[in-house]
Amino acid sequence: MPAPAKKKPAARTPRPDGDATRALLLETAGQVFAERGFADGTSKEICERAGTPMASVNYHFGSRESLYEAVLLEAHRQVMALDDLLALTQGPGEPAQKLRLLLTRLIGFAAQGAAPWGFRVVLREIMTPTAAVSVLIDQAIRPKSRVLLGLIGQVLGLPPEHPAVQRGLMFALLPCLVILVAPKEVPARVLPAVAKESGGLADDFIRYAMAGLEAMAAVHRPPPPGAKAGRGARRTASSV
Repeated sequence: MPAPAKKKPAARTPRPDGDATRALLLETAGQVFAERGFADGTSKEICERAGTPMASVNYHFGSRESLYEAVLLEAHRQVMALDDLLALTQGPGEPAQKLRLLLTRLIGFAAQGAAPWGFRVVLREIMTPTAAVSVLIDQAIRPKSRVLLGLIGQVLGLPPEHPAVQRGLMFALLPCLVILVAPKEVPARVLPAVAKESGGLADDFIRYAMAGLEAMAAVHRPPPPGAKAGRGARRTASSV
């Protein structure tokens, strides 16, 4: 008599509470790493704060290092989400207006009394880079930079790979991000007038950034066909 066929084990379905635990660990780890940094933020403290077993970090993320990588990516998303950036840049409107809107949103975060923990995590990683910085660059910074280079290129009237476009991205965005991640105590104690008028900070920063980009465009943008090239245009054309 043939042996009865063995039943195949049913496929395991993800436990709803597993996703919730993973999200809780990510949120808790973000707060711990924001306060203590990667070197001093232990799995023990993260699990104790989250109220989960000690093995939770390895179970859900594989290691503390992988957890920190996930925290870094979430931190950068809090600063600037790729989906939001795509929606802005691909929507209707002139490129310059889109850039003004983006800068306004970023500077607006600086006026918040309590910024998300992601801002402090990014600041710590900038000041003291870890091995996870390559993950941050490849999976977060580069994809967003490609979108931003396209926008700056449209503002300047130049291709994204042009050196002036890449410099323009640095000049327009890096100071803005520094303002975002800088401790709020610095302007409050050193530049009190700036701290009192956050709206003025945003307005003047945008004027400063856009005027600089306009000046760069005047020098680097190729002249229209048939137009007499100016001194700056001739220099740029010979160097490209």
